[in-house]
Amino acid sequence: MGRPTGFLEYPREETKERSPLKRLSDWKEYSEQQPEDMLKRQSARCMDCGTPFCHIGIEINGAAAGCPINNLIPEWNDLVYRGKWKEALDRLLKTNNFPEFTGRVCPAPCEGSCTVELAGPAVTIKNIERAIIDKGFENGWIQPRIPTKRSGKKIAIVGSGPAGLAAADQLNQAGHSVTVYERDNLAGGLLTYGIPNMKLDKDIVKRRITLLRQEGIDFILNTEIGKDVMADELNEQFDAVILCTGAQKQRNLELEGREAEGVHFAMKYLTQSTKRLLGIEVKEPIIDAEGKNVIVIGGGDTGADCVATALRQKCKSVVQFGKHPKLPNARSKENMWPEQPNIFTMDYAYEEATAQFGHDPREYSVQTKKIVSDSEGHLKELHTIQMKRTSDENGNIVFKEIEGTEQVWPADLVFIAIGFEGTEHPVLKQFGVETKNNKVKAKHGDYKTNLNGVFAAGDSRRGQSLIVWAIQEGRECAREVDKYLMGASVLP
Repeated sequence: MGRPTGFLEYPREETKERSPLKRLSDWKEYSEQQPEDMLKRQSARCMDCGTPFCHIGIEINGAAAGCPINNLIPEWNDLVYRGKWKEALDRLLKTNNFPEFTGRVCPAPCEGSCTVELAGPAVTIKNIERAIIDKGFENGWIQPRIPTKRSGKKIAIVGSGPAGLAAADQLNQAGHSVTVYERDNLAGGLLTYGIPNMKLDKDIVKRRITLLRQEGIDFILNTEIGKDVMADELNEQFDAVILCTGAQKQRNLELEGREAEGVHFAMKYLTQSTKRLLGIEVKEPIIDAEGKNVIVIGGGDTGADCVATALRQKCKSVVQFGKHPKLPNARSKENMWPEQPNIFTMDYAYEEATAQFGHDPREYSVQTKKIVSDSEGHLKELHTIQMKRTSDENGNIVFKEIEGTEQVWPADLVFIAIGFEGTEHPVLKQFGVETKNNKVKAKHGDYKTNLNGVFAAGDSRRGQSLIVWAIQEGRECAREVDKYLMGASVLP
């Protein structure tokens, strides 16, 4: 390493962000460009640890530990410290097709597995990764890579999210002709319509899609497989098909009063809000939080994005319910390194809500009992009770109601953000692929479905997960498709 003692000499410096109150007045990204001298100091904190756990890319207790795409983190940290940004970019692109996405929205399991974290705060890996790719675009180092030879093989990819885009990029570079089908009017999947603009500017997504088009990938938009184009047509026209349809079947809230007007799925709200921001026509009733009491049910990232969106629409109040207790400020004994740390953090949305209303919007250990509407069917209030997390005689986690903690919350809008159940079935039924637990049945590392020439990758195969896992699966699936078509693969 360029500075083996850097982790002892320099403290961790967090990503510089715009003022919470100031950024609430627009939809621009909340983080700022980081000073180069700061980035060099932070990259110098990467220690000569022998075994860099930051890029092991495994799962421990169901969560990622280290980088799933095995980014060569110590190498490009060292190059950044020495001012060799172009070389750092070359190393980064060996493993990651889209660092501009992961550098913005990945939860950075690499940092949770950083060896420096055994003695102090981890290296700011995610921040450095973003700086490398941004500098690559700024300096014109990122140019279309147009394959010089074509194999004559044609591949259809259903879905243009991160898994589909990664598979398309890899297979195109291997010389195959790739066509990506997307049912929406813009490519990108959740990158476009699932993640708000203040986390991932849509111009960043558009820039990458444009680059992929320049490199020879065809995108067919506003086209739903099973409706506009049949599965049989794809099987006839293409040598292989990859299903990257995502896991967009949202988990519903089975509760009294669920049908009240004003109760919506979180993704419907986020998608609609992004379309309105982009000036795209919304053909259904507008969901707008202006002047309204908003409640978000679900304590994850999607819920946080609903909070941030409602704040920008000038809501009257916003509360987010989570069923779990507040996380500790430091790792528990059960959450040991190199696992992803389950600790209390202040996400961008919570900083903004605190700045706007003077308090964190999160409420913990809350169970919604019923939803109440007025005489005209409009949402009026939510009834809740506090829950206690405990274990039964078999050691299983159970939640018990605490008597006397009932509460009534006024509400004009409720967003359900309690996760996803898996992929939507119409497309899968069209192809006739086997499913299990609402996911395509295909082995990790193999990605073959029960149908010859039909593969599956990303959330449609593994269920709701991280963008970095989707990229990993898209890359690996591309290699397996290349093997299927050519007998061997040149892809990593």
